[in-house]
Amino acid sequence: MKSKTGVLLINLGTPDSPSVSHVRSYLSQFLNDPRVIDIPWLARKMLVNLIIVPFRAPKSAKIYQKLWTEKGSPLLYISEQAKDLLQKELGGDYDVHLAMRYKNPSIASVLETMRKNNYQKIVVLPMFPHYASASTGSALEEVMRVMQSWWVIPELKVISQYYDHPKFIEAFVARGRQYNLADYDHVLFSYHGLPERQVDKVYNEELCSDHDCEHEITEENKYCYKATCYATTRLLAAQLNIPESKYTVCFQSRLDKKWLMPFSDKVVEDCGRKGMKKILVFSPAFTADCLETIIEIGEEYQEIFKEHGGEKVQLVESLNEHPMWIACLKDLVLAP
Repeated sequence: MKSKTGVLLINLGTPDSPSVSHVRSYLSQFLNDPRVIDIPWLARKMLVNLIIVPFRAPKSAKIYQKLWTEKGSPLLYISEQAKDLLQKELGGDYDVHLAMRYKNPSIASVLETMRKNNYQKIVVLPMFPHYASASTGSALEEVMRVMQSWWVIPELKVISQYYDHPKFIEAFVARGRQYNLADYDHVLFSYHGLPERQVDKVYNEELCSDHDCEHEITEENKYCYKATCYATTRLLAAQLNIPESKYTVCFQSRLDKKWLMPFSDKVVEDCGRKGMKKILVFSPAFTADCLETIIEIGEEYQEIFKEHGGEKVQLVESLNEHPMWIACLKDLVLAP
């Protein structure tokens, strides 16, 4: 009898509901992760549990209430759709599972199911195209934490990043081609932000600013989040024939000033001030539409743009269930 291979897809996570209590629980787990807020333990506990979560949970709950659908959280049900489609593509020799780094279904609970299935091999595939310690690194650390107690640890394949995979790029190009690029004054490639210090930690005794991360990938910066974001952008712009003068790489969802720049909301504001009327926004760090795309870009940036003279911010949908995205996942699983 041929043994099956288990596949574990991992996405970031979502509250169990848009209630204040569930949002508070989600934020507490998320922000207490030392890979997310990488400051000393006591300072992090005080900052998160006494300041950020108590004040942010009620505000975030209102945003999640706008985001929620009859199916629940878009991030969760879209990821489940991708899981089911990948299962169909891989066939009976594979079992595809989905876990969330924060809240449910938890990595620990899903891995327990996988342990009982006694797979000969497990493929761990975070749904984050660009490596960052706060996303991919955290997910993989949690997998290793759980699996270290297993008596039998099967063969493991871990996928850290795939920002330049041809089918990943092709899927976003297909999304972009749904729009007539000539109709837009400017194109934004907006990636989730990170503190500059987290990007600097990729390097040994150097800083990200010591490298030409905006223009090339090297042995030194191949795991630099900023460098890989720019690399994805160059590939997309080349295939979509967007000249360098017509697009901007920017970073959203910042918490303070010492995060990767330029900030997406400020770029949107500047576009309005310059007299632009229509801008198109890709968000290639997100493979499933979520709060950061649907609400932050689709609604909040629209308001900012209109306040400064613009008319339309058009969000390019995430990959979601796109056939080329599923083909990309399949290639990543099957690759030697």
